[in-house]
Amino acid sequence: MVDHTPDHPPKTPPPPKRPLSPPRPETGLAEPRVRMEMRNRRAANWTLEAAPWSAGKASRAVVSRLHQWGYRQADQAASDLTELLVRTAVGDGGKRVSVHLADQNRQALIVSLSHQTGLTVCDDTLLRELAALGAVSCGSDTAEDGRRVWVVLDL
Repeated sequence: MVDHTPDHPPKTPPPPKRPLSPPRPETGLAEPRVRMEMRNRRAANWTLEAAPWSAGKASRAVVSRLHQWGYRQADQAASDLTELLVRTAVGDGGKRVSVHLADQNRQALIVSLSHQTGLTVCDDTLLRELAALGAVSCGSDTAEDGRRVWVVLDL
């Protein structure tokens, strides 16, 4: 018996497949801001016209709500901090201002949002003023929906 010789060369194996490369990271500098979420605690919020009288109205509303929740020790600090937060938001030049309040573990979170686009991050002077008025912690950030400034106050 004669061995059969093929008419064509043997089939070459395909080249090895390249492993999948991980997706490239986003190169954009601006990351979207996480929406503010307050869960499992009491909370209240108010939307006010961006007017000079808004700071006083917001201050009275925050202190009144803290009284409803049983906190009466930090009235002056809560009032002063709220007024400064709202005056800052009004100064940003928007049409409205939002004030948000929440409590947990005998601390209050007070947040103001200016709803004015195109703002820069606030300077450290404001944060030092907030700390001098009694804030345990404070901060600020900006995004498409405006500047958000917040304080945490011991009650």
